[in-house]
Amino acid sequence: MTSFLPPLTFKYPTAERLLGDEVGRRTRRMWLFRRKGPSGFSSSSTAEEVTEGIDATGLTAIVTGASSGIGLETTHVLALRGAHVIMGVRNMAAGRDIREAITKEIPTAKVDAMELDLSSLASVRKFASDFILTGFPLNILINNAGVMLTPYTLSKDKIELQFATNHLGHFLLTNLLLDHMRKTAGESSKEGRIINVSSEAHRFPYREGIRFDKLNDEKGYNSMAAYGQSKIANILHANELTRRLKEEGVNITANSLHPGVVATNLFRHVNIFNGLTTTLGKYFIKNVQQGAATTCYLALNPQVKGVSGEYFADSNLSKTSKKAKDVELGKKLWDFSVNLVK
Repeated sequence: MTSFLPPLTFKYPTAERLLGDEVGRRTRRMWLFRRKGPSGFSSSSTAEEVTEGIDATGLTAIVTGASSGIGLETTHVLALRGAHVIMGVRNMAAGRDIREAITKEIPTAKVDAMELDLSSLASVRKFASDFILTGFPLNILINNAGVMLTPYTLSKDKIELQFATNHLGHFLLTNLLLDHMRKTAGESSKEGRIINVSSEAHRFPYREGIRFDKLNDEKGYNSMAAYGQSKIANILHANELTRRLKEEGVNITANSLHPGVVATNLFRHVNIFNGLTTTLGKYFIKNVQQGAATTCYLALNPQVKGVSGEYFADSNLSKTSKKAKDVELGKKLWDFSVNLVK
């Protein structure tokens, strides 16, 4: 299958062209051969398969965006393995329904829902405060929630919506919960794990990577580049966090991942996607069970114990763009994010 490249006349790829790149590359690599990587898993592995035989009893995990898509499947599988899962959800009615459904299927499951809107810094602060007050430990933080390819919109805090939701909300949440994770890791002698759900779209941000001086520039806004900006920010965040945690000698890891092209409501702003799912979808688009696999692999699998500051795809180590490895860009993003959340 032909791999489509962006024409030289365009600065940024369209969503359709990005999907074309992804389809061409991953159709060949994923679905034709289904080769297993060094981990023993492949693109077709499911979240249940990559966690088979793992006992997560005694672990507590927070999953943001847990009411749908891969967040919901991640919650389901972590609960199945015995973890106590806190779902961060915007819609509490949906959260309660999910909790009821999971506990009906898995009577021993421990699942709770707490209100969380990642696009609102006030909501993030309230969630973190309320969680700490519960007294629950925190072993695993899965920064999963996100929006994709939205029209130009500002968050409640007057910050471009994709950056605000996908990166900044998670940046603040992680910082607010980090001391609690340090305490849990110290008292339990169990490794803490922070997981940022990124995307291969991190390869297509604005030219400068992060538009520090034009974050809210409506005139220059491009929905694909803005999404790519937020996704490279997820990787830079995990990498810089790793650097800081290693300096402290804390038993907490931080990694990022690409879940694959997954049939979820994230694509509601991409018209081509609806047609693809009904025609070629079965050949190259992952279902949610496969899409949640890498997240669950990083959360529970002992193969990644001690691994930090890495990027994964298909439950195997993968490579990022050169810009996503830029240490100085990561440091600058960290300071920039700290100033935004003050």
